Order: sequence, then C-alpha cells, then structure tokens
Amino acid sequence: MAESKVVAPAVVESGSAARRWLRAPRSPHVYAVGALVTVLAVVYSVLSVTLYYTYHDAIYDLGIFDQAIRSYAHFQPGISIAKGMHNFENPNFSVLGDHFSPIDALLAPLYWIYNSPMDLLLAQAVLFALAIPPLWVFTRRAFGGGRKGTAAAYFVAIAYGVSWPIAAAVSFDFHEVAFAPLLTALALERLQKGRLKTALAVLVALVLVKEDMGLFVAGLGLGLALTRNLGIPRQRLTGLLIAAVGVVFSLVAIFVLIPAMGGDSHYYWAYQELGPNASAAVKHILEHPRSSARNLFTPREKLHTMLELFAPFLFLSFLSPFVLPVIPLLLERMLGVRYPGWWSNQFHYNAYLIVPIALGAVDGALRLERCLTWLGRRWRPLRGLRWLDGKLALGATGVFALIALALVPHFDIGRMFHSSFYERSPAEAAEAAAVAHVPAGVLVEASDSLGVHLDSRDTVEMWGDGSPEFPQWAVVSVSMSELGFHNKADQVARVDALRAHGYVTVFSRDGFMVMHAPGA
Repeated sequence: MAESKVVAPAVVESGSAARRWLRAPRSPHVYAVGALVTVLAVVYSVLSVTLYYTYHDAIYDLGIFDQAIRSYAHFQPGISIAKGMHNFENPNFSVLGDHFSPIDALLAPLYWIYNSPMDLLLAQAVLFALAIPPLWVFTRRAFGGGRKGTAAAYFVAIAYGVSWPIAAAVSFDFHEVAFAPLLTALALERLQKGRLKTALAVLVALVLVKEDMGLFVAGLGLGLALTRNLGIPRQRLTGLLIAAVGVVFSLVAIFVLIPAMGGDSHYYWAYQELGPNASAAVKHILEHPRSSARNLFTPREKLHTMLELFAPFLFLSFLSPFVLPVIPLLLERMLGVRYPGWWSNQFHYNAYLIVPIALGAVDGALRLERCLTWLGRRWRPLRGLRWLDGKLALGATGVFALIALALVPHFDIGRMFHSSFYERSPAEAAEAAAVAHVPAGVLVEASDSLGVHLDSRDTVEMWGDGSPEFPQWAVVSVSMSELGFHNKADQVARVDALRAHGYVTVFSRDGFMVMHAPGA
C-alpha cells in the first residue's frame, strides 16, 4: 500500500499565500515607482563612478571606508591603516574608534564578489534610491490615497530624488549616511502606519549608522509624542521612551564605545567658543544664550545652508513634529566653529536631514490646509479660504518637485549634462598613469588623490608631512595641494626627504611621481 504524503496545514497555507501573492495583479504604481528607483539609482551610480574614474575621489574618505569594509570582509574589526596612521599613529586602528558606524559591515559581502571601492559607490547609489518607496507610501497615505495622494507621492519622490543634499552626498565619495535616508523613511512610514514593532527594529538599525544618530532618534521620539494618535498604544509615553533611549545611546557611543575601540570621545570637539567640553558648553549656552545663538549664523554660510535646506519645501516642515529629528543634528553642526565642511552645502552631512524635512513638509502642508479650511468655515471674512481644501497641500508638493528640478543645474547632478564631465583631463590621465606604475601587493605611501585607486591591490598609507614611515613605494604629487600638508613647499620637502632615504623616481608626469627605494 502506497504511503500517503502528509503536508502540514501551515505549509500548505503558506505556499498558497505565496502563490496568491505571485498571481495577484500588480498596481501600475508598483512598476512606476520601481522604474523611478531604477532610474535614480542609475543616475547616482553614473555620477559617482564617473567621479571615481576621473580621480575626484580620495583616501579621505572613500579610501578609509574601502579599507575598513574590506577589513570587515576578512572578519577583522574595520581596520583602516590610512586613517590610523594619519590621525592616530596606529596602523591597526578600527574606524569604530573614529565614528561608531557598525552598520557599514553589512556591505562587506560585496567584497567577496568584486574587490573594488566601486562596490561602496554603487551600494550607496542603490541605498539612496531605495528610500523612494517608503517616501511614496507615506505621502500617499497622508493624503488619504486617491488621485491627489498618488500625484503628491510622485511629486515628493521626485523632490527627494533630485534634491541637492542627496546629489552632494553622491558626489563626495562614500559615507555611512548611505543608510540614513532609507532607514529614516522606513521608520517614519511604519510609525505613520502604527506598526511600532517594525519601526523600533528600523530605529535600532538607524542608531548604528553613526554615534549621533541617537540624538536624531530622540527627536523622532519627541515628534511621535507630539503628533496625533497613530494607533500606537500609549503613544506619548512610547515617544518619550524612544527619545530617552536615543539620548542614552549617543552618550554611551561617544563616551564609552568609541574610546573602547581606541578612539577619543573629544576628537571632534568643535565648540571651543562655548567651552572645553560638553558640560562647560551647556553651562555657557544657558548663561549666554544670545551670544551662543550667534554661532548658529556665523559665518553667513550657515544661514545660507539652512535656507537651502528648508526653502525648497516652502518652510512647511516647521509646521510638523516630523521635523524634530533634524534639530539636534543641525545644532550639532551649526554651533561648531572648527570644521567649515559641517555647515557647507557640499559633502554628505545634509543627506541625513532631507527625509524628515521632506515628509515634515508633506505633513505641514496638510496641517496648514486643514487649519485654513477650518478658519474659512467658521469665520465669515475668511470664507474664501475654503477653496483651498484639497488643493493647497497638493499644490505645495508640486512646487517641491518644481523647485528641486529647477535647482538641478546648480548642483552636482547638473555636471552630468556636460560631455567634459566624462573625460579625464591631462592631469587626471597622469594620475592614472602613475597608479599603473605601482606593482600589486606592496606597501605604498600615497597622496590623498591617488591612494584610493591602489587600495584594492596594495596596502596604502597616507602621504603626509613629517611621516616617519618610508615604505618601498611612494606615489606623490607636487602639482596640487594635498591633504596632510600645509602647502606645496612642504610637499616638495617631503619628496626631498624621500630622495635622501634612497628613493629614485620611476615615473614623473605633470607633477605626479612614483618613487621606489628597494632598500627602504
């Protein structure tokens, strides 16, 4: 008698559900949003890979992340010899002692497939683009669905996709910020839906992006405590607990975890005008609030950057509690006096903020529309405002998209419309030729602009003023100012020091040289 097969009901049910999902008709918006994600991922990839090809990337910062994540791929704790030797005089330095960003280890398997810094550039492009689906869903749901909600969702997705903070981040090597927009969009969308457990899992991942993201999460928790009921049990208490845990995490990461990994919790202290440490700075701010506040707008570039962040969204973000996560990170940067890059509209710092600003503006537009409509119904002189019902918020999202598109030529994506962007200049061709003269498998001291192109095959140290290291190979530059030197004269002096130690020049073109000393 043949044995009858017994299949567990749960397995049958699960298999049937999977088959039903596969056979279910797809909304055309699934394909449209997917196409938008794909197009933007390709645009970001072409932008970043072209900059790599034309030698615009450098050891600081792509080379550092490349070394660290390659180290993770070999089951080591994120070692970057370039960062360690240049800043900490420690060749075995883990980047977790610089910034606590363990989430970067998730990209390590890419190096098992293809060993190149381009892994990180392509991953960053895809991660930025993947923030679009939760942004789209959040916006459509906020509008209550329908045609207006769908149109608004596409407008906001476009406004994010071509926004200058994302373009600036794509154009400046790779950074841990690659994870932030996606995780932030997921967290806000899940909280909006009332899915607390999933949102908490996303927030755990978010604080692993960087040590100060606990403050970002704290702002998000305060926003949750202040917003309307989202169907989350004890929502106000939950929001306050999230805020408290976020602050505690940042304090532990900065003052415990970073030192434990060989770093210095005060290494990036940038508030000398406020005090020598955090407690002194807080005391100074409380005692001198007016003079401390001036730091937020001095120099004027700080004000310009903040206006460029909020103006494309018509400042509507300030009408929503969803903007609260932005405030701690803005204060952290704009109160500083030490690092001009922190308050610039270049680099990657503003990409942390774009999602809550955009979604806060969506929520703010809807709140303003409801308020004006309510006034129009109850106060006779303002009855004319009733026509705004259903129009103001949708129109605002359309303006978001138009402004973002209008700004494209003025920021990094705009460079892609010029054919010269894709061509190497003579100096860049000389850089490529210099790199080609270095053999594989050697220890090499390399200038900032060249070292990242040697990372995948050599062990790369940073070429710097007064370095005590004399490896057998050095790739140097005297044609342009290099990180690690005060001026070109110091670079020439370092070349002379290499020659005094027996180095001979084996390649030289346009100020780029490859030097070799077999007995070094």
